[in-house]
Amino acid sequence: MNAIELASLLCSRLCHDLLSPVGALNNGLELMADEQDPEMRERCLELLAESAKASASKLKFFRLAFGAAGGFGEEIDTREARAALEGLFGAEKKITLGWMVAADKLPKEAVKVLLNLALVAGDALVRGGQLDIGAEKSDTGTEIVIRAEGPRLLLDPNLRATLERGAAGTVEPRAAGAWLAHALITEAGGKLQISPIDSPVLMIGASF
Repeated sequence: MNAIELASLLCSRLCHDLLSPVGALNNGLELMADEQDPEMRERCLELLAESAKASASKLKFFRLAFGAAGGFGEEIDTREARAALEGLFGAEKKITLGWMVAADKLPKEAVKVLLNLALVAGDALVRGGQLDIGAEKSDTGTEIVIRAEGPRLLLDPNLRATLERGAAGTVEPRAAGAWLAHALITEAGGKLQISPIDSPVLMIGASF
């Protein structure tokens, strides 16, 4: 697979995740056009606001995780990364986010790896749970640790394979973030480790 295929998969993932909130916006506007009851119109406005917020949160996350993140320079403020994750996972309140990143800024590639690994781990928390994010920057490089624990932890085998081997096999749009993380780590001469399949806690570590 090549860069064009990766870009196509990233676009597919983005469109898939935005389809629901944007569709809700469209449905809400259609309801508003026909609804005359003041209470129902107020409820429609609340739903429209929720859908608009969800769409904006997803776009902010994918801009940092998938895009060029123009305007941030070579390093990105870690508060931006935290806000992107809170926006992505905070709306449904199923996932509690633990943030253990002391550095004020991290290299752009490190932030992309962090966000995409967090996306993979978040997808594995089928019924919600705890998602802890840790990162440390030193003179020798950056280390990232993602920990996920919940009542039903299920990492898709395709996501695991893509994290471990990149685009060696078939990559689905859902695994686009895993492929991007693997590619960035590999290009930087780094390493990625992931906990065993039968582990009750999902741990993903990256150093580069």
